[in-house]
Amino acid sequence: MRVDHDAQARNRAGERATAAAATAVAHPNIALIKYWGKRDERLVLPRTGSLSMTLDIFPTTTRVRLDPTAENDTVTLDGVPVTGQALHRVTAFLDLVRRRAGSSRRAVVDTENTVPTGAGLASSASGFAALAVAAATAYGLDLDATALSRLARRGSGSASRSLFGGFAQWHPGPSTAGAAEADLGSYAEPVPVGDLEPALVLAVVDAGPKAMSSRVAMRHTVDTSPLYEAWARSSEDDLAEMRAALRRGDLHGVGELAERNALGMHATMLAARPAVRYLAPATVTVLDAVLRLRQQGVAAYATMDAGPNVKVLCHRADAERVAGAVRGAAPEAATHIAGPGPGARLLGREER
Repeated sequence: MRVDHDAQARNRAGERATAAAATAVAHPNIALIKYWGKRDERLVLPRTGSLSMTLDIFPTTTRVRLDPTAENDTVTLDGVPVTGQALHRVTAFLDLVRRRAGSSRRAVVDTENTVPTGAGLASSASGFAALAVAAATAYGLDLDATALSRLARRGSGSASRSLFGGFAQWHPGPSTAGAAEADLGSYAEPVPVGDLEPALVLAVVDAGPKAMSSRVAMRHTVDTSPLYEAWARSSEDDLAEMRAALRRGDLHGVGELAERNALGMHATMLAARPAVRYLAPATVTVLDAVLRLRQQGVAAYATMDAGPNVKVLCHRADAERVAGAVRGAAPEAATHIAGPGPGARLLGREER
């Protein structure tokens, strides 16, 4: 077998040229038009498009350092070693980065998460968005925003949207194309917004991990719910109307669409066989409080991801009133007020 010494030298030079370490920060996003259901599990290609608002709270900070002496990747979350399926998920993502970079070096990954993990508050979105930016830089990949969004998608679908600040839409990619074309066509991009000053009031009624992960619940819903296909079709219409409402700066229109899309998604879960139920008694209490606010003339609209926690869209000027109403209805719920936040980015040495 002929050994290409020149190629080996180029590979070694390429490995020396990588950044070796990088730190990135990303924020979670809350989908207003939901992502629920994949048509390709391996490539993380969604059944429908989705649209979200990136938050200005709960950042995730991730540092990736290459270790040429290590035989395995090591990952810590808030100082605690990550093991099991969570470790496998990060390692599989790093393998994808390594293949693209032509590198075999293992990595040390340290993540600090300020959002409760696994509670339906989009911790995987901020986590894999930050990991994508830091890992791509550490391994020397030169990727534009679209390519980074595609990469982040492979770790967590919603992470594709956290690459961008404000509002972002994740495209599902062409459904009739081959895998390579669909992969290239599935990415997120910013969405133009008119004169809108929104806030999201987060009502955290349960910050603990979910009994059933979003991935498992999503697959089960698609496979067994008789309502799923109807919701998926209507979601495409919701997405087109949501873009138009955002462009107009119409918060009422945005809120109505977000609420009906989220309630429809949860209806598909309740109709699954057996049912997937994330809604807790406190969830319903908060939903009732949101309805009362609207009856009082306050533009307040609820949305929920795969979990019991409620997010209430409102005008920024009404956010404190909305938060007070939520606390009055559900005193045990922790409330947080968020506005549109920034996209993922690398941190400089002084920021680290």
